Amino acid sequence: MDAPTRYALYVTPEPGSALAAFGDAILGDTPPPDWDPADRAALAAVTAAPRVYGFHATLKAPMRLAPGRSEDDLVAACTDLVQARSLLPIGPLAVVLLGDFVALVPTAPPPELGLFAAECVAAHDPFRAPLTPTERARRRPKDLDPRRRALFDRWGYAHVFEAFRFHMTLTGRLADDAREAWRARLAASCPPLSLTIDAITLLRQHGAAPFRIVRRFPFEL
Repeated sequence: MDAPTRYALYVTPEPGSALAAFGDAILGDTPPPDWDPADRAALAAVTAAPRVYGFHATLKAPMRLAPGRSEDDLVAACTDLVQARSLLPIGPLAVVLLGDFVALVPTAPPPELGLFAAECVAAHDPFRAPLTPTERARRRPKDLDPRRRALFDRWGYAHVFEAFRFHMTLTGRLADDAREAWRARLAASCPPLSLTIDAITLLRQHGAAPFRIVRRFPFEL
């Protein structure tokens, strides 16, 4: 059987920006230069899972395409989304713990951010194939509260609309006694960062391979 192909809609940093450089240091191929080899090996271990997805914030979670839908359809939908759209200032970012992992989040996210994310979810959902039983089980819907379970059943992902929280994942799941140490270590390596969303990025994954950028769509001001 052919390996499934999935697509996702993300916010990714502007190439060449300070934010992109930080993401590459943590999840890419240029680890922090002041870390010794043992620390770099430990970083590689705790970032193995998010490296598959790349440095990003999710707008539309990974999905297979519905029958009759194509990558060209997604490209057209992304093109429509960026038409006549202004830059979206998000402001300063901070390294925090989100449950059992470390992430970069806005210190004061504007209300417009949630509206933008909701628009992206709704615009791309017609292209999404229904979840298979295996995909559903992997998302552990029984662990969700009733509202998030309803969101999961309708949209294939629980963390949308009022349950959305913009974040750029930096580690995989961490043991209880390792979380604060990793948060502090990554925060110490993080320069002052700020974000203005100026584009959306469509990515593709084949099988279990890392996600790769199909195209970045700058806002058409």
